[in-house]
Amino acid sequence: MNCTSTNASFAETGFFSKITLDYIANAEALQPFYKHSQDINGIQQAIAARQAFPTNRQLLVDALKEQYAAVSNATEVNNNIESLLQENTFTIVTAHQPNIFTGYLYFVYKILHTIKLAGELKQQLPQYNFVPVYYMGSEDADLDELGKVTVDGQKFVWQTTQTGAVGRMKVDKALLKMIDAFDGQLSIFPHGKDLIQLLRECYAEGSNIQTATFKLAHALFANYGLIVLIPDSAALKATMHKIFEEDFLHKTPSSIVEGTIKKLDHHYKVQANPREINLFYLKDNIRERIVENNDGYKVDHQQIHFTKEELQQELAQHPERFSPNVILRGMFQETILPNIVFIGGGGELAYWLELKDLFEHYNVPYPVLLLRNSFLVVEKKWNEKISHLDFDIADFFKPENILLEKLVKRDSNVQVDLNNEFKDFDALYKHLKDVVNNIDTTLLQHVDALHTKSAKQLQNLQKKMLRAEKRKFSAQQHQIAVIKKALFPNNSLQERTDNFMPFYAQYGPTFIDCVYKNTQGLGKEFIVISLP
Repeated sequence: MNCTSTNASFAETGFFSKITLDYIANAEALQPFYKHSQDINGIQQAIAARQAFPTNRQLLVDALKEQYAAVSNATEVNNNIESLLQENTFTIVTAHQPNIFTGYLYFVYKILHTIKLAGELKQQLPQYNFVPVYYMGSEDADLDELGKVTVDGQKFVWQTTQTGAVGRMKVDKALLKMIDAFDGQLSIFPHGKDLIQLLRECYAEGSNIQTATFKLAHALFANYGLIVLIPDSAALKATMHKIFEEDFLHKTPSSIVEGTIKKLDHHYKVQANPREINLFYLKDNIRERIVENNDGYKVDHQQIHFTKEELQQELAQHPERFSPNVILRGMFQETILPNIVFIGGGGELAYWLELKDLFEHYNVPYPVLLLRNSFLVVEKKWNEKISHLDFDIADFFKPENILLEKLVKRDSNVQVDLNNEFKDFDALYKHLKDVVNNIDTTLLQHVDALHTKSAKQLQNLQKKMLRAEKRKFSAQQHQIAVIKKALFPNNSLQERTDNFMPFYAQYGPTFIDCVYKNTQGLGKEFIVISLP
């Protein structure tokens, strides 16, 4: 598929936070809060730091081989897993929860970013190997967020009574009914039936969500060599014993991050605040906070209690029952993986900027932070409609009213703005002030008041003229609204609402290949893809 792309700055899209824009612009205020620059020099520094850190590579590979026993062999993936045993192999990581059916388009985008960067770095630094990794946040319990998906503008919500970590929840009949609904929507497209078959194979009744997500990600990206890691493992969590224990015994992580936040808070809104204890208790259908009380510790909203010694014993015997929150999740990730780059969205980078001091305290290497690629995918029919209105795609980042105003001023046969009149108007009052100044300077204040009042009246007149003329362009206004709704659903970025499935049903694997082709490893621009 011959897809093309154009770039726009993140700032001009209007959809990115100040802290995100400042970070990619290397703003001075943020420089104390990260370790490495967002370029090849920073990556080389991260490699040097990682080489000095003792990662248990055998433990990692054993865990991956156990997880991959459930899926068919893929040569590229197997080679990458074996490569992790070598000291010159490093990972490029992105992390995301197991949203049902991948959730949002950016799930695909952030994974492809890791793959593209790993390939580019191998070309630039051939003495090393780079492996793309999707680190699954399968212990997240936010079903309200993870249990919904929007397909072709229709929102689907998983109605289930299951609780606890979403990754451990079982595929039930309610979820299978959603696949039936997708079948009706998507099977009419060239690759729709293949996609539905893939969903049924991955989301088999009785299997859990993390396994289903693992299989789906493997099916979509195995040919690129992507490794999917489910960190919900006793062996992997055992590596965090010291840090987890210090968290509930001494509140060390909390106090360190609080200190960082106080400095960061001078310039930016804080993304994530630490708890006194940054661990959840994870067992069966429970994932609840561990909190301290007068008798020792308890699990929030449960009748589960521990003395200090009992909680220490529980951690020693069952590390899999301890689940880190956002403050400790990154530390866990960077402890078990030989990682050098973390790729995330603006919100993720914002909380990673709170963690540098924590990493330094525990002597864990802090990775290069990269803002993930963002895309707007525009199909041919929308490009044609935009062209018919004599607009560019970039124009549609602006609000509807601004677009219509631009169109009316451009295409109207009558004058709808009073720019020249405003110039004459301002000149008149300047002349009046000169005249009045020669008579009585105390009258100047009165002239200024008249100027201000008249200017407001003239501005109101111009608005009424524009509104009246806009009514003559109702057809164009409707077309603008339809295009905006399609490309920016809910007045947000397409990638934050829509799912990959409609594009995949239409274009098949070539859609993923197209996004991969246009992904930028170290780029810092928003990408607009035009499909043929």
